[in-house]
Amino acid sequence: MTLSLNEYISAFTEKKHQTSLSQFGRGIEREALRVLPEGRLSERGHSKLLGSALTHPNITTDYSETLMEFITPVSHKPETVIAQLEDVQKFTLSQLDGELLWPMSMPCFVDDDDKIPLAQFGKSNIGRMKTVYRQGLKNRYGSMMQVISGIHFNFSFPKSFFQSLQEIEQNTDALDDYISDKYFALLRNYKRFCWLIPYLYGSSPAICGSFLKNKPTALPFKKTGKGYLYLEHATSLRMSDLGYTNSEQSSLQICYNNLSGYLDGVKNAINLPSKKFEKIGIKVDGKYQQLNSNVLQIENELYAPVRPKCVAKAGEKPSEALRNRGVEYIEVRALDVNPLSATGITVEQVRFLDTFLTFCMLEPSPILDCNAQATSEENMGAVVVRGRDPTLLLRDISGENSEDKSVPQWGGEIFAKMADIATLLDKANDSELYSQVLATEAAKVNDASLTPSAQVLTAVVKENKSLTTLALNRAVDYREQLLASNYQEFNEAYFKTTVAESLQKQSAIEESDTVDFDTFLQEYFS
Repeated sequence: MTLSLNEYISAFTEKKHQTSLSQFGRGIEREALRVLPEGRLSERGHSKLLGSALTHPNITTDYSETLMEFITPVSHKPETVIAQLEDVQKFTLSQLDGELLWPMSMPCFVDDDDKIPLAQFGKSNIGRMKTVYRQGLKNRYGSMMQVISGIHFNFSFPKSFFQSLQEIEQNTDALDDYISDKYFALLRNYKRFCWLIPYLYGSSPAICGSFLKNKPTALPFKKTGKGYLYLEHATSLRMSDLGYTNSEQSSLQICYNNLSGYLDGVKNAINLPSKKFEKIGIKVDGKYQQLNSNVLQIENELYAPVRPKCVAKAGEKPSEALRNRGVEYIEVRALDVNPLSATGITVEQVRFLDTFLTFCMLEPSPILDCNAQATSEENMGAVVVRGRDPTLLLRDISGENSEDKSVPQWGGEIFAKMADIATLLDKANDSELYSQVLATEAAKVNDASLTPSAQVLTAVVKENKSLTTLALNRAVDYREQLLASNYQEFNEAYFKTTVAESLQKQSAIEESDTVDFDTFLQEYFS
């Protein structure tokens, strides 16, 4: 039985269903480049004082030795997840010997791609595989694209929420199957409405000229007085074709209608040969240049603004975990690093995402065919490069008939629906904070000058300020702020212990290898 949004909201006002709305699971992964005080990329390797990048649960590296990644465990309060992130960054900064964390998504000045060192994970087979995968990314897309930073927001509803939903819908499916189906309904609506995320939170409308290095682009860039490149109405160049995308994947048509179809699409992509990537070679002169020459080397190479996820067990691929146990949570990947926050994301953003994702779950979500999915992706592509353009029209395909709408019109309609969700979450959490956050964000839909991207451009275009200086001043302030703060959820003893344990775990993994690297890869992909 499919109900309307208002019918779901009415049902969840019953006291027996309220508790599940205060137990959302949240985790954050924040990426940040290590930079020197003058604004150049650090060339130091990942410090042993921070433990093993292979095995540390909270502090690791992404593409490069200098691209940090901070990971929080799952928590059930918005304030807790932000406090955890602050603690992780506080400890990291205390070990960095004066280096700063770049507070923006698009990278600092980089004069040479080859000075971006690939992340190293030790001599174990799995560690070497991680580095070869990154070598493949470098050869396929270049290093500059890979050091763009973002925020990944991991979100889950408690099992009791789905039990309530089943009762409300009078559904008798097996719970695990039902949960996966409902998450895919959320994913389809996320695809329909996710253009809102870069509009509200995109903060990368301008870039350092070194990012392009005279590479051709069809984007009509303008130049500030101090030489920075920008698009007048852009919101998130990170999410544009300039940023973290893969043109080879555009023809994959991985659908989000159910788990089995999604997994089949991912499997096909992993096994689909690429003539373009075949030219790179796999093992050249005895050195691996990529893991294979398929469109995707591994599943992590699938670039998407959202992913269904399941916690993988040791030795289990992400798709195997999903096939074995279904969807456990979703990963929102469309968030720029917020330069106005020491952690790159605020507690207010977390509350908005709670509201938005609950709306995506409860709003009716019909099947998304390939044409509709392509339209959703076109909307996203338009917003990231010209989302604040008052003449922009997006194609709304969420109703029975498709219709062209402006950002204020469509955004206003979505916010009107989310208002009742915010009221519901306030009631469940005994607060008024959700409604307050929603009102603040709704104002941006009607006044584009309130968006972070507009504020960045005001500073670097109208006021002719240096983007680098603005970022460095923020980075210095955040470093001092975090180092002066007290630990909240963790403590120094926890981090010291975890560093030591992570190094021991890496050594144990290296000692446990029983086959050579070539054999390991053959067995992994067999």
